[in-house]
Amino acid sequence: QVQLVESGGGSVQAGGSLRLSCATSGSSYAIAFLGWFRQAPGKEREGVACMDTSDGRTSYAESVKERFTISQANAKNTLYLQMDSLTPEDTAMYYCAAAPKWYGGRWLRLSLSQGQYNYWGQGTQVTVSS
Repeated sequence: QVQLVESGGGSVQAGGSLRLSCATSGSSYAIAFLGWFRQAPGKEREGVACMDTSDGRTSYAESVKERFTISQANAKNTLYLQMDSLTPEDTAMYYCAAAPKWYGGRWLRLSLSQGQYNYWGQGTQVTVSS
C-alpha cells in the first residue's frame, strides 16, 4: 500500500517561493517514479516534474524549467518541489503521484505521462497573486 500526503501549499505574491513536501510510504517497487502534477481551475491536470527514485534522474515541464526543483530526502521518505519565481500562472492544486517499475504490461520510464502514475495524494493548493 502506497500513501502520499502533500503539504506546504499556501498563498504567495508573484516572484515569491514555496516548497511543497510529499510524505511517501510504500515499497520501493511501487514508488519507482515520483512526480508532481498540477491542475488549475478549468484546465486539465498537467505534469510539472518527476524523478526516478533509483538514480535521481529528473524531468521538468518546459513551463517550470529553471524555476522549480524536484528532490528527495536522503531517507527517501519525502519528495520536495522547490518553486521559485512564482507567477499567477502557477496557481493550481498540486498533486504528488507515484508509479511502479512495471505497469500495464511494460517497464516504465521516467515520464510526466499521468497514465503511468497509479497512486495519488490528495493535493495541496498553491495560490500566487500579482
